[in-house]
Amino acid sequence: MADDLLAQIRGNGVVPRHVAVIMDGNGRWARERSLPRPLGHRAGMKAVREVVEGAIAAGVEVLTLFAFSAENWQRPATEISALMELLEEYIAREVAELRDQGVAVHVLGDRTRLAPGAREAVERVEDETRAGAKLALNLCISYSSRAELARAARLLAEEVLKGAKRLEDIGEEAVREKLYTAPWGDPDLLIRTSGEYRLSNFLLWQLAYTELYVTPVLWPDVTRRDLFGAILDYQRRDRRFGKVPV
Repeated sequence: MADDLLAQIRGNGVVPRHVAVIMDGNGRWARERSLPRPLGHRAGMKAVREVVEGAIAAGVEVLTLFAFSAENWQRPATEISALMELLEEYIAREVAELRDQGVAVHVLGDRTRLAPGAREAVERVEDETRAGAKLALNLCISYSSRAELARAARLLAEEVLKGAKRLEDIGEEAVREKLYTAPWGDPDLLIRTSGEYRLSNFLLWQLAYTELYVTPVLWPDVTRRDLFGAILDYQRRDRRFGKVPV
């Protein structure tokens, strides 16, 4: 049962404040069952609820999910259309529950590329969950870390051109303040499902000292027990941030 793992987490004390997840494996899950890819994405919606509720139970404060990359726009139009419809459906079905659970939803990425219905749904869920104080849920949609860094560079360049900032004042902190994730800080733990060992253009700046955890479980099969297992693994690690242990 998941409760025994949750009890261990609480007994260990230190819980990662910010957990990020690369939700991978929907397509393989569908292929293994001879199903269309969109049904794999639909099955993955259940895992989102599991991980959100598990994060709240474990005391995680920020949960950042990689839902749809900028590169995913290259997929077949039928799959993209199905994903946009699923996004609208997820928000319509879950917004009240998220609000009641104290979850504040934020969407990070280039939302200008979203279909009008999906963009309206995103604005709605952000507005209706704004008061949530128990968990910040960041959904990275139409997101690219390289594009995020290029955006930060443009914003800083504009400030220099306007005289609002001096060139010599631009350092790591100045860049960090221009990232989508600035309000929540860097992740303590990154979980990647489906057994792949790559970052896939996700939070490249922010993951510099993040602990990495890879599980072979495909995203639609993920439950809160998998999240708890990753947190327990994190609690056994010694985070040194480049320093020598005392």
